[in-house]
Amino acid sequence: MANTLYPLGRWQPWNPHEVAAFFAALQTPWWIAGGWALDLFIGRQTRAHDDIDVQILRRDHHAVRSLFQSWDVQAALPPPRDENWPFRPWHINEELDLAVHDIWCRPTSTQPWALQLMIADTHDDLYICRRSSAIVRSVATLGRITTEGIPYLAPEIQLLYKAKGLRPKDEDDFTQTLPFLNQERRCWLKDALSLISPHHPWLSRLE
Repeated sequence: MANTLYPLGRWQPWNPHEVAAFFAALQTPWWIAGGWALDLFIGRQTRAHDDIDVQILRRDHHAVRSLFQSWDVQAALPPPRDENWPFRPWHINEELDLAVHDIWCRPTSTQPWALQLMIADTHDDLYICRRSSAIVRSVATLGRITTEGIPYLAPEIQLLYKAKGLRPKDEDDFTQTLPFLNQERRCWLKDALSLISPHHPWLSRLE
């Protein structure tokens, strides 16, 4: 019988410390992303998290895939796709299609999902935003590190991704994070958001 509550499989997401321990051997950059990145920036957990995202660079995807060895690693396919199972396996040493930006990972196919990999494109040492190629940034400035040594995506970049959906949790994340953004981060987010969504409701709050 199909699982209607978890049609793509149940989640039991790792926490940032578990992710950091797993990725410790990786010699290429990575960052906690999604809602957890904002909580790490704020310095406390502001809400429950249904999953956990890890941002990597496409140029490093073979090195990252080698960490997972025998795991069930599934690349989320771009539309059009079968929404009942919008994945295909991503095997070690396999070159990822450029249209793939989202990877789901779990120890085996019968266990819950543990984390998602989000893949960012770069040119030389510049990050290129998927929302607009006019938005670029030095890879060296993509993230920050907690006092415990956990790297996470810069909050203004994470909020730019969240601005597209405007889901209730994204609105809450913006409201929670906004007071902690300094003028430089507010200006970057405002300028980037103006490029891709000039009438976005967050813009007035970034003044």
